Amino acid sequence: MENTTNLSLPKEKLERDPVKTVILASMMGTAIEFFDFYAYGTASAAYFPSVFFPQTTPLLATLLSLLTFGVAFVARPFGSFLFGHFGDRLGRKKTLVVSLLVMGVATVSIGFIPGYGSIGVWGALLLCLCRFVQGIGLGGEWSGAVLVATENAPEDKRALYGAFPEVGAPIGFFICNGLFFVLENVLTPAQMQSFGWRIPFWASAVLVFIGLYVRRRLQETPLFKLAQERDNTTRSPLREVFKSNWKEIIKGTFLMGATYAMFFTLTTWSLSYATMALGFSHSEFLLLLMGAIVEFAVLIMATSVLADKIGRKKVLMTASVLLVVFSLVFPFFLEGKHNMVGMLLFLGVGFVIMGTLYGPVGAVLPELFPTKVRYSGAGITYNLAAVVGAAVAPTITTWLIAQYGLHSAGLYMFVLALVSVVAWALTPETKDVDYTK
Repeated sequence: MENTTNLSLPKEKLERDPVKTVILASMMGTAIEFFDFYAYGTASAAYFPSVFFPQTTPLLATLLSLLTFGVAFVARPFGSFLFGHFGDRLGRKKTLVVSLLVMGVATVSIGFIPGYGSIGVWGALLLCLCRFVQGIGLGGEWSGAVLVATENAPEDKRALYGAFPEVGAPIGFFICNGLFFVLENVLTPAQMQSFGWRIPFWASAVLVFIGLYVRRRLQETPLFKLAQERDNTTRSPLREVFKSNWKEIIKGTFLMGATYAMFFTLTTWSLSYATMALGFSHSEFLLLLMGAIVEFAVLIMATSVLADKIGRKKVLMTASVLLVVFSLVFPFFLEGKHNMVGMLLFLGVGFVIMGTLYGPVGAVLPELFPTKVRYSGAGITYNLAAVVGAAVAPTITTWLIAQYGLHSAGLYMFVLALVSVVAWALTPETKDVDYTK
């Protein structure tokens, strides 16, 4: 393969990074993001209730622990404001490097926070602080990664290139799950409670170092360089995007909100519920999740290729309708103690829909916005969707079951899925938009 490739446009010939560099740079950041987030999700479901909230009842401790999980989602829109501003003014590359560094430092720091037994409630407060800073870094991560991919892509392969950072999600989850699985089979429960849960947070430093190395080798994306040459950038990206593209922000938020709710229902909430209520061991359920995550990765790539061929809207509207149905049906899969068949159906069907929703959206959200505000617009939309769909999804689901029983578990996701279907009905196909403008 040649070192560089040319992207032909009507009047300009633009040089872009080699495909291998684009794949690694966009995928690595998202893999690290989801490694970090799932390390926190696993720890908040399985270990944080007793480490940071032992003074409360088990149910309240779980709810409080899952609420700390949501702190980063509240911070993420602020991160998208900050990094979106600089990403649209100074470029994608520099902003991506800084966002990854902020995220990495906060994640490693979580592994050093003393528990309630050492410093009382200060442990939980420090946990929330690190989680907030982690969310700031994450707020600039996804949009920058997908722009590195899609702004280097041929016009007919934007969804495929947009899937590179998306497939980093299952890679990060798989590595994190695998590490927790090994730790829980090597260490005793007491050792895991004492220090074992901290090891994945410390280990993320290695991934961050690799990610920084890869990203420093990137050029600026060709479409941002073209925008600079055409004087098509803006000094106030945030003001511009909220003035000219507020409708796209609203639509994009609800296009993505249900996807986020499903993602953390399938992962963080299901881990907590399966181990506390259904009789699955923690390591046993992690093994099931690892198998489902492989399926998730395959669906991301397959449906992104399909979205390049037949359009984004057909693929994503179909998946959104299926999610409406799944939201009502999945509690029936989880009836009975240690129901292995039901759990395999829950994870298997769930991740088919999840992969179909998550893959093509890496192209769709950036396609809603022009180049001069694309980093800000895509990032704000993605992170507002995280607040709507994921910040409180595990907590609300746990509360619904406690109040109304298992069959109410999908109600929050059901409402968001219905709204998503409406949002897709109001959104035109984006496959053939002029991405250079």
